[in-house]
Amino acid sequence: MLDPVEQAAVQRRVLRVLTVGQVLGAAALASAFTVGAFVVQEMLGHDTPWAGIATATVTLGTATMAQLLSRLMGRRGRRPGLQLGYLLAGIGGLLAALGAERSLLPVFLIGLFLLGSGQASNLLARYAAADLAAVDQRGRAMSRILFASTFGAVLGPVLIAPAERAGQALGFGFYTGPWAFTGLFFLGAMVNTAVRLRPDPLVLAAGTTPRGPRAVDGPARRQALAIIGNSSGARLALTAMVLSQMAMVTVMAMTPVHLKLHGHETVSAYVISSHIAGMYAFSPLVGRFSDKQGRLPTILIGGVLLFLAAALATVSGDVEQLLFPALWLLGIGWSFGLIGGSSLLVESVSPADRVRVQGTADLLMSFCGGLAGLSSGFIRGTFGFPVLTQLAALAALALIGAVTVARRGANPPVLV
Repeated sequence: MLDPVEQAAVQRRVLRVLTVGQVLGAAALASAFTVGAFVVQEMLGHDTPWAGIATATVTLGTATMAQLLSRLMGRRGRRPGLQLGYLLAGIGGLLAALGAERSLLPVFLIGLFLLGSGQASNLLARYAAADLAAVDQRGRAMSRILFASTFGAVLGPVLIAPAERAGQALGFGFYTGPWAFTGLFFLGAMVNTAVRLRPDPLVLAAGTTPRGPRAVDGPARRQALAIIGNSSGARLALTAMVLSQMAMVTVMAMTPVHLKLHGHETVSAYVISSHIAGMYAFSPLVGRFSDKQGRLPTILIGGVLLFLAAALATVSGDVEQLLFPALWLLGIGWSFGLIGGSSLLVESVSPADRVRVQGTADLLMSFCGGLAGLSSGFIRGTFGFPVLTQLAALAALALIGAVTVARRGANPPVLV
């Protein structure tokens, strides 16, 4: 057992290592989310309602891998889980590049599914940051990791054009270069984790078990859901994470397509960059607010910001300038919802159940986000972009309602 001084020193090292992984992983994911829909349109036609399948496949891969990786972490620690997640994502990026180059949609989608393990690793890293954190520092520890994503998330979209030109210079297709860069970034994150994340924070926190939580088994998932269902705080935490993810993905997935259809494709990378900056850049302030003011006010602010963002996107029309503040607010609202919900989840379950519950919560959050991304293309194609953003606004209102009920002392509704 470490004394407080030693534990604080190890925690600082853990945060430094996780920070590097977040920068590399966020750069890779930002690039993928920006051009994924364009690749699908190149293969299936620019009017296809399946453009959202790119984002949906990544998020569904995230849901699946969150369970598998958290199971591995429960048995062996954070380092093996994060290392495997980044490795699979690196392979996925290279497969996506091959699929884009050869116009092989199944290969491209398999690559995107494996890329989801990189997003799962980045999400699970926030829990790794809290393993050794003091109770009143958990929100700030998580927010520091999310903040690190700012640099990669802003850099990723900016590198898309140079990556496209580099790929073409080597004789590849227009969209092949960004996917190759994505794979290389994730492989860099894997090496960083494998070499530097020692000692393992979860092992030091005594959070591993010889057999580990059987997160992929149906009974274990039901047990984790039962643990969440028996805690009003955990239910609200899961509600906040899921609804924040759904509202964010619904709008984000179709914004590049919406801009391209109105002749603003070159702007889309910068709109997404501002959106991802909103997701991560203010996370230290969000974490500090969450630790000082409480989890419920944090989640409530997230719901309000998500609603304002969706409303602004609804009235934007073909004025691309309005989508900059709309997507920026969307990212900040997501940050409030995720940090507030994740911190509340950690505090609402016993230490022995945390890893299992964290994996199940991230599975549900990513799965619902994947469904939102998949359906977004059909909704936009059938009803238009404004209807899509209005549905995101309804999700935000549902979150506001859940927090309002919880603050009045009643059990918050179970929405997932």
